[in-house]
Amino acid sequence: MKYKIKPDEKSTVKITITFTPEEWAEANNKAYVQNRHRYGVNGFRKGKVPKHVLELNYGKGLFFEETLNILFSENYPEIVKKEEKKYTFVGDPSLSLDEDFSEENATLIAVVPVKPDVAIENYKGIKIKKVEYTVTDDDVDKDINVVREQLATKAEVKDRPAKEGDIATIDFVGKLDGKEFDGGSADGYDLPLGSHTFIPGFEEGVVGMNLGEKRDIPVTFPEDYAEESLKGKPVIFEVTLHKLTEKILPELNEEFFKKVGSSSLEEYKGKVRERLERTAKNRSLNETEDNILTEIAKTASAEIPQAMIDRQCEEEVNRMEYRLMGQGLRMEDYLQYIGKTREEYSKTFEEQAKTIILHQLIIEKIIELENITASEEEIEEKIAEQAKSVGKEPEEYKKTMDPRQRMYIESDIKVTKLFDFLQANNEMTVEEK
Repeated sequence: MKYKIKPDEKSTVKITITFTPEEWAEANNKAYVQNRHRYGVNGFRKGKVPKHVLELNYGKGLFFEETLNILFSENYPEIVKKEEKKYTFVGDPSLSLDEDFSEENATLIAVVPVKPDVAIENYKGIKIKKVEYTVTDDDVDKDINVVREQLATKAEVKDRPAKEGDIATIDFVGKLDGKEFDGGSADGYDLPLGSHTFIPGFEEGVVGMNLGEKRDIPVTFPEDYAEESLKGKPVIFEVTLHKLTEKILPELNEEFFKKVGSSSLEEYKGKVRERLERTAKNRSLNETEDNILTEIAKTASAEIPQAMIDRQCEEEVNRMEYRLMGQGLRMEDYLQYIGKTREEYSKTFEEQAKTIILHQLIIEKIIELENITASEEEIEEKIAEQAKSVGKEPEEYKKTMDPRQRMYIESDIKVTKLFDFLQANNEMTVEEK
């Protein structure tokens, strides 16, 4: 087998593969052995018919397609391996036969998408926003109140009207022009007041009601409401309040601090601030890095193959599927709800996918241009950090490492150095949030 490879249009390479007559004959015999059981000829047991007899009865090209498949599948991986330093193949090949194809000159042409090169006009001296999130005392207090909400108990209320924050158990009947409409009625419905789960004005109308009271609440459906017949329509809801439940937040006392793993308010606030500041630092870094790539991308271009875009889109769909699973939902149900097939939903991520891929290409290109590397000492130091985080010695930890983990660590070090370099070589203007 001989082959020639050269760049083709739209981030593809054209591989011309030529097989000798002997290689064709050998593959043709393999195809016969693998497929002869599928054909029968009178006078012979099925699977025992000689090759020349089958070809006489079914045509000389009986095993032509299978022969091509064998030749390609046995030789293509070898070509990919030989060319992996020069090209990164990112999709399946498109195959065709050379116009002068014959068994004596068996030439296949494979057009394969490859990772494209990216052209960057400039990546230094650009004015870029550096995001810095700060944590205030108010942020700490709000976070503590969220935890108090989570640990709150509930108690029934009988001596006052409904107020925001209560859970109101109600019956309601919705009427349009004096007639009930579909989906506008319910009995024994628990409505958290202030949650804004109903259309504007409804929850506000329940606030102030007393137990056993009936009230007509006029509201208007939004213009963008899903049900066409109700868009922008004024309706009346007849509401009856049966029960009120209020949340009782835990006091900031010894019992509360014990539940959250602290001994005092001061200690707990310190832990909350430390966690929020860690989150703020990561968020600041992520948004700043995204700003850097977004600005550089304005002067960058690459012919991204559709195969790369499709793969990235599918990754986004998979991520969404995992998020839905975490909420106890199935992807099939979600797709039915939004009225799209999986393929149609995947297409909605195309622009996002192009941006993600271009940003990654920019990262790899600048690392290459600036010769950014990760030393052995830096890799070992990172491994030691990871080992310490799980309570292991570095040598013990290495024995349990996935072979790819070292590559990830090396890549992470390079990317960290890259963004340090880009921040140092661009005009960073601080934007506090």
